[in-house]
Amino acid sequence: MGTTVSDYFVERLYDWGVRRIYGYPGDGINGVMGALNRANGKIRFIQARHEEMAAFMASADAKFSGGLGVCLATSGPGASHLITGLYDARLDHMPVLAIVGQQARTSLGSHYQQELDLTAMFKDVSGAFVQQASAPAQVRHLVDRGIRTAYGERRVATIILPNDLQDEAYTEPGHAHGMVHSGIGYSRPKVVPYREDLELAAEALNAGRKVAILVGAGALGATDEVIQVAEKLGAGVAKALLGKAALPDELPWVTGSIGLLGTEPSYKLMTECDTLLMIGSGFPYSEFLPQEGQARGVQIDIKADMLSLRYPMEVSLQGDSAETLRLLLPLLTEKTDRSWRRKVEGWREDWEKTLEARAMVAADPINPQRVVFELSPRLPDRAVITCDSGSCANWYARDLKIRRDMLCSLSGGLASMGAAVPYAIAAKFAHPDRPVVALVGDGAMQMNNMAELITVAKYWREWDNSQWICAVFNNEDLNQVTWEQRAMQGDPKFEASQNIPDVPYHRFAESIGLKGIYVDREDRVAAAWEEALAADRPVVIEFKTDPDVPPLPPHIKLEQAKAYVQTLLQGDPDQRGIIKQSAKQVLSRMLPGKPKS
Repeated sequence: MGTTVSDYFVERLYDWGVRRIYGYPGDGINGVMGALNRANGKIRFIQARHEEMAAFMASADAKFSGGLGVCLATSGPGASHLITGLYDARLDHMPVLAIVGQQARTSLGSHYQQELDLTAMFKDVSGAFVQQASAPAQVRHLVDRGIRTAYGERRVATIILPNDLQDEAYTEPGHAHGMVHSGIGYSRPKVVPYREDLELAAEALNAGRKVAILVGAGALGATDEVIQVAEKLGAGVAKALLGKAALPDELPWVTGSIGLLGTEPSYKLMTECDTLLMIGSGFPYSEFLPQEGQARGVQIDIKADMLSLRYPMEVSLQGDSAETLRLLLPLLTEKTDRSWRRKVEGWREDWEKTLEARAMVAADPINPQRVVFELSPRLPDRAVITCDSGSCANWYARDLKIRRDMLCSLSGGLASMGAAVPYAIAAKFAHPDRPVVALVGDGAMQMNNMAELITVAKYWREWDNSQWICAVFNNEDLNQVTWEQRAMQGDPKFEASQNIPDVPYHRFAESIGLKGIYVDREDRVAAAWEEALAADRPVVIEFKTDPDVPPLPPHIKLEQAKAYVQTLLQGDPDQRGIIKQSAKQVLSRMLPGKPKS
């Protein structure tokens, strides 16, 4: 058998450095699947349970490996299933290549089975590059330009392969008009601002007496540089959720997360600063940044379209965070007045006491804050932590302490449910020697994550380190939205939409060969984590948590307070519990002893 288009396609991906493809098969992509089989493992095909999960895995692989994430699906519904996971990659600026099948070229336009206009369908999520192949000699430049675009623009690229083309004999482009001769390779450029712009930024930062720094995902590779700048400026540093691993939380002037899921010291940092340095962050909620005109602003971002977007910056520096900070450092003046730094550290110290007090408040049956509070000091070195969207993200944002050399992430810009388990699976394939922990709500488990536990059961024996833990917060409630209904809309809990079935997640895990642990007592939380971390196989640890524990924002606005009172006046079905737990959380620092009942 000669070289088919699919054989060439797979070989070209390999030459680009692709070693893993996440996906699900189907007849629209059978030619490529056959070529992967004939390649004898040069590229590993990892079978997800659903194409959406495969796209989440590709997005997470790009985040955790620093390389290109790749996913694959068949035509029609297989291709459309990829979209949500690909939007996760697009909104978090991850380089991902999607490979999708299509019906035969001769059938297109005939209302054929599984015929969708894939180029149009992928145009928004993959606007940087989406092309359908029509001839063998075209495939070479589609692969080369698609991957180079994904890397260079940190975007999603999509290549569509009709199924009849996949099995045709491959021919190289000829030396003729209309033929394109492309090549392999991409090197990330060194992008830094001009000296005069750096001097303007330094002038603004040097003049500040109360400097606040906000770091995001763009600062993940600039830990040492951010620390040096913060020390020189005597600044406090807040972290957007995607930048949680940018700085270790052991630093006393790191105030933690920002926003509704953020901390009180981060809120104070932003409301009292006179200068803001934003590094690699697209944090969207401007109400948690300084008021316009309060602070002079300097921003560093690799993407021009993210500059001066959330706060009107005095100086906008387009460049790589680490490289730009290295050039900026010699221009900064060391601040001798450390009163602002001491104030920030005092806020942080008080907040740590508040967090512990809140976590140790007794609930019925388990306070969800305590689940993450007890995990944090027990996390192994080099652990990878993933989190789903929902109320569990509050505890991940506030109670989880990150140390150096840890990795963590979640669906940031898209904030999609259902990402934590596929993220944790991809983390294991990118780093099979690292311990991995996923924090997941029961809503996301029922939506799609339970099925992906089967993927874990299929592959875990080949991982170098078998520590893989999925912690499920089982409160039988779509809890984050329930609290949003109360605090933002002033509506009581709508049980028809919010109550979900009680499922024995730990027993499901046991039924597929994983270890299951069930915890419904607060005095068992710490021991359960230790048991899970010592297990000889992946674990699903199910915590029966109290849905009435409120995810208190760092600052309660008058509108939120009014909405909450309106909810109570209307009569919430969980009214007694939410009043009791809200009061205990607010008063936790004032009440003696712990745990508090």
